[in-house]
Amino acid sequence: FKIVKYNKRRGNIVLSRRAILEAERQALRQETLANLEEGVILEGTVKNITDYGLFIDLGGIDGLVHITDLSWGRVGHPSEVHQVGDRISVKVLNFDRERERVSLGIKQLTPDPWTEAESRFPVGTRIQGRVVSLTDYGAFVEVQEGVEGLIHVSEMSWTRKIRHPSQVLAVGDIVDAMVLNIDVARKRISLGIKQVEPNPWDVIEEKYPVGTTIEGKIKNITDFGIFIGIDEGIDGLVHISDISWTRRIKHPSELYKKGQEVQAVVLNIDKDNERFSLGIKQLTSDPWDEIPRKYQPGTRVTGTVTNVTDFGLFLELEEGIEGLVHISEIPKDKHGNPMSRFQVDDVIQARVLNVSRDEKKIGLSIRKLEEGDEKEIFRSYLSNRNEATSNLGELLREEMLNMNRQARAEEETEPDAGEEPEASEPVTADTAAAAPESADEPGTGTEETSEAEEPSGDPSPEESV
Repeated sequence: FKIVKYNKRRGNIVLSRRAILEAERQALRQETLANLEEGVILEGTVKNITDYGLFIDLGGIDGLVHITDLSWGRVGHPSEVHQVGDRISVKVLNFDRERERVSLGIKQLTPDPWTEAESRFPVGTRIQGRVVSLTDYGAFVEVQEGVEGLIHVSEMSWTRKIRHPSQVLAVGDIVDAMVLNIDVARKRISLGIKQVEPNPWDVIEEKYPVGTTIEGKIKNITDFGIFIGIDEGIDGLVHISDISWTRRIKHPSELYKKGQEVQAVVLNIDKDNERFSLGIKQLTSDPWDEIPRKYQPGTRVTGTVTNVTDFGLFLELEEGIEGLVHISEIPKDKHGNPMSRFQVDDVIQARVLNVSRDEKKIGLSIRKLEEGDEKEIFRSYLSNRNEATSNLGELLREEMLNMNRQARAEEETEPDAGEEPEASEPVTADTAAAAPESADEPGTGTEETSEAEEPSGDPSPEESV
């Protein structure tokens, strides 16, 4: 101890150890200041810990080790590395003699690990590391003390859509990853964990060639189609245009529900863009393949009006097959409006004008149908009239021929002199001679012929014969 005060009259003595310590510290301080210079490695004791670093007692003077200079690796808080009273070695990074401030570093005692990172972690190398941090865009993995790599969220799964790394990883997890890229100058390493496993898209084309029929559950329904689960993490899209050949679908939910089991045909696989196209309508043949044969031009068809527009009528000829009767092919009514006499659900007839297989269109006409009906009625009338005249002439001719044959037969078979002719049919020379001439007389036929009336305007029986 050092006597700092003495009172002889009272007999009091004041002793102080602090004065001795300060004197010793001052002496030590002078010695330390004499040896301080940048790059020097010194021994010190951890005197205090703050959020931003450690204060180290070097001997009469304190220096600060900032948190960024504690380790080449990631440090959350200085207390994770050292505790008060720890005896450690430090390196002088900077010394301001005027302000007597000393900047120290601990990580500088070892070489920067990034100097050997490129040779130690070449692209394509499979490494193991610990997840030290998660962000919205990925996970940071410490592959070596002081060397961290980033696994971007897009490199976490071949098939799953990862929205946040926490869906797959957690801080502290030990993971296997593949080195995708390394930039030593910027101290960045790009890693991927999905590359550790084979890409299912590389074999999906072999497993499900185009034309294959698959079955799966509906995972999602959107405005533009439905997604069907195929393999783990791989969904196929059935576009709304590939659901039905003929039915007009406003939204897929009209026909399907989430979780429903459905069948579909593989239409296309785009491995580069990871797209799998499916079709449901392709399970059956296209009805339009038979439409041109079934509805040839000139065919009379019956359909139900499904829509009345300014430019014409739409007729449903069969389920999903519609034809258009253009306004120009609809006869006008007495008011001059061709559309006024038609309503939705009316069942009407029309005639096929044309069929387009490629455009899936059928042109119909009501005008042509009605005109055709009128011509058919007129032709039928003329045919019936000619047929009646022709039949009458044939009957007259046949009857006269029968009369001539009968007269000749009577001439050839005259009765003997002793025989008397039958009273009902007297035969004389005069009647026999007159029989051939009677063929030219229309009034001397049989009773059936005499009763036939000649229609007015028809040719005479002689002209018909």
